[in-house]
Amino acid sequence: MKHLFVSLLLLGAFLHALAQCTVPASEFQLEGDYLLAGLFDIHHDSSTVKQDRPEAIDCSSKQFLPSSYRRFQLMRFSVEEINNSTKLLPNVSLGYEIFDHCSDTHNFPSILKLLSVDGLIQPWGEPHKNLSKVMAVVGPYSSTQALTVAPLFMMDLIPMVNYGASSSVLSRKEIFPSFLRTVHSNKDVIEVIFNIVQHFNWRWVAFLNNDDDYGNDGRDLFIKRIKGTEICLAYTKGLKQHMNHSKIFKQIEAQRIDIIIVFAPEWTAEALIESAIQLNVTMKVWIAGEGWSLNKKLPKKKGIQNIGTVIGVSEPKMTIPGFGEFISSSKSQNYCENAEQNTFCNQVCNCSSLSAEEILAVDPSYNFPVYSAVHAIARALHNALQCESGRCKGNITVHPHMVLAELKKSNFTLLNQSVTFDENGDPNFGSFSIVFWNQNGDAEEIGICHFHPKFNFSINDTKIQWYTKKEAPTSLCSPECDEGFAKKQDGIHQCCFDCEICPKETYINKTENPYECVNCKETEWSAAGSTSCTLRVVEYVPFTDSGSILIMVGAWALVGLTLAMSVLFAINYNTPVVRSAGGPMCFLIFGCLSLCSLSVFFYFGKPTTSFCILRFLPFLLFYTVCLACFVVRSFQIVYIFKIAAKFPKLHSQWIKYHGQWLVITVAFVTQALLLLFGYTFAPPKPYNETRWYPDKIILGCDINLKAFFGPVILLLSLCFLCFIFSYMGKDLPKNYNEAKAITFCLLLLILTWIIFATVELLYHGKYIQTLNALAVLSSLYSFLLWYFLPKCYIIIFQSYKNTQEYFQGLLLNYNTRQ
Repeated sequence: MKHLFVSLLLLGAFLHALAQCTVPASEFQLEGDYLLAGLFDIHHDSSTVKQDRPEAIDCSSKQFLPSSYRRFQLMRFSVEEINNSTKLLPNVSLGYEIFDHCSDTHNFPSILKLLSVDGLIQPWGEPHKNLSKVMAVVGPYSSTQALTVAPLFMMDLIPMVNYGASSSVLSRKEIFPSFLRTVHSNKDVIEVIFNIVQHFNWRWVAFLNNDDDYGNDGRDLFIKRIKGTEICLAYTKGLKQHMNHSKIFKQIEAQRIDIIIVFAPEWTAEALIESAIQLNVTMKVWIAGEGWSLNKKLPKKKGIQNIGTVIGVSEPKMTIPGFGEFISSSKSQNYCENAEQNTFCNQVCNCSSLSAEEILAVDPSYNFPVYSAVHAIARALHNALQCESGRCKGNITVHPHMVLAELKKSNFTLLNQSVTFDENGDPNFGSFSIVFWNQNGDAEEIGICHFHPKFNFSINDTKIQWYTKKEAPTSLCSPECDEGFAKKQDGIHQCCFDCEICPKETYINKTENPYECVNCKETEWSAAGSTSCTLRVVEYVPFTDSGSILIMVGAWALVGLTLAMSVLFAINYNTPVVRSAGGPMCFLIFGCLSLCSLSVFFYFGKPTTSFCILRFLPFLLFYTVCLACFVVRSFQIVYIFKIAAKFPKLHSQWIKYHGQWLVITVAFVTQALLLLFGYTFAPPKPYNETRWYPDKIILGCDINLKAFFGPVILLLSLCFLCFIFSYMGKDLPKNYNEAKAITFCLLLLILTWIIFATVELLYHGKYIQTLNALAVLSSLYSFLLWYFLPKCYIIIFQSYKNTQEYFQGLLLNYNTRQ
């Protein structure tokens, strides 16, 4: 480690200083059977002067810190209280050797003095031999100081029980095996600060930290803690005691940050707040770390009310019984002017002018951690010496590592606090107070945070007097989006965003993901800007619908008519009218028309796969046969009257091989194969139509146009051929002239499907299925009514036209005209 390497390089020069650097005696030493070391930053060295040679620092010439001097006195009081106790170390006296540890890196003479024996250090010596009398160390205060000197004490497992160093790095036992502390780590402090920020729903904050191990560790822990939350770290900056703060505040103002977390010791925080007052920084909320939340100087400074509202995290204020009397008694003695004893460097404070009242009035932070640290060491020594029967055994040689082992097992009650340590040497006791700097300049407790036995956080908002004079101020990079709007992140911070309305068929769920519009399910719908989806109304034409009933009745009527016509044609089978209509082919047409009508019934009810198949299959297959019959019939009439005389052999072949039935069979088989192919690869299936009506689901059947292309083309081809042959026979004898009837049927068929296609383009509701069924039924009736019904009329009401003589007369007239 860097600090250890530096200390070893300077060892020679510092050991020379051990024997020569002395100053008048003070309160820093006390003889005893066992010695405790104390490291307190009574003064603070903030200079940045570079040295060109090794030089011991004179702390007494540096900035005096009254709060640290109070903690120094508290250690002296704790040792005296223990020495006066008949229960704790009854026949053993504790002594101390305390140093003013004012620098992070220049106080090695004090450390080496504690580690030396008769002015010598032998790191290569045998374990447990030639060890110093120091059983444990209390301090130092800051994390950087602790990280610098701790490795030197870790070598011999000398316990360090710290009262102020809160860096989370010190919890790593593989590096700091004999380090314990009575102050909570930065992780706990940051947890309290995080809960304060979250409690008031502040999302846009700045984090200003001391530029050292303590502050940087706190910043890193805060960044880690807010990850995945709605809190954004808008700005962070490392602070030094002597620096220009104007750029920091300009940046904070430029980013519209109203919440400033200051994670720094009191001297750095004092410089920052004083600059804020001078630079007229106003309307901010300041969250103070435990290092300066109980500062006595700043709350009473002129202009402090202008900077905004100060909320802080602190150790609970706790009165140490007897400490006030000890200070009063101590200040009546003049240690500082006693020149008969010799003490080591940095064991003088030049503070005789400080009164007892002034000491007791300063910031009481970290007082109980100091008090509990000394008592924890004393109890560990008490257990190591087996002081169970009212006396401590004198035949036991106690080494520091034995005290460490007992410290780890600590479990005692001190001022109603159960003092224990976890496996990392961190305290399993204590809590935090949340304080507010009120108008009187006092740190008023407004909340509490417990970590043991379980986490409990609470704040009384009514006690806070905000600078807004109203409710708690807000701190947002972007205002919250209205209902139905999603956030679109603007830049690197998720707290900065634009608001975009969620389009229709989507909704926003802010509790789950405020940044994404979620698609509604197929069975749901939503308007633009919705926060939830609504179930669609499912619609289809039921069998009980009046329209479907009428069409189904029409289909049954068609079947009845075809049956009746079949009977009529069968009775009059050998008559000229039946023969001219097609003879046996008529019965095939009647049967196919009846079978086609089956399709009509499957347009109603809730669609299923079988319904979708039967909706199209009967009509496409058997209507093909019907059209093929009319094609053949038209062709035969035209051929007999106009072509047979020119091609007699062709006519004989047509008759011989039953050409008409061959054509019909080919058409039927072709259509059947095309339908089989199409239905195999892309059969019709139920389909939910949701595109045209956002609040409805129209149940229908999905048709693959490619799969149905072949069957439809075949039908159109037959229609075209039928139309051509019918037109060619327009001048044939009247009773043999089927052109007009067939042409009219075809025109009616085409007109029906053109009308249906037009309506389908304009209307997409559930009744399109009814119209489709009506178009199918109309296609069937077109041939039944306009082709066969006139034949039936002649058979029934004009029987004189249904004779051989009548037909021969028409043929004679036709031949005469030709």
